Amino acid sequence: MIGTIITVLVGGVIIGLLGKFLAPGSRDNIPFWLVVVCGIVGMLVGGWLYYAIFGVAGNVEGNPNYDMWNTSKGIDWWRHLWQVVVAAIAVVVAAGITGRSKA
Repeated sequence: MIGTIITVLVGGVIIGLLGKFLAPGSRDNIPFWLVVVCGIVGMLVGGWLYYAIFGVAGNVEGNPNYDMWNTSKGIDWWRHLWQVVVAAIAVVVAAGITGRSKA
């Protein structure tokens, strides 16, 4: 349980910062705690979307050890890319909702 919480927080920071970096121009002016929230949303929603569209890799299909969070052998770079893109979208939406400007 503690390991899951730490993984989600660390992953949320990394994915959120990558999403903030990917967000266009001034659309990313949000506080750090909201970047972490956007990163967590990106991890969860991006991982779910990737699994819903592509499922698990053919070489592990049918193996009970592979599921939504373990879709291939090794590091699943494509799933992480989806997570970063969803986090970038979440950053842009959060910036629009909070209405913060850089001025």
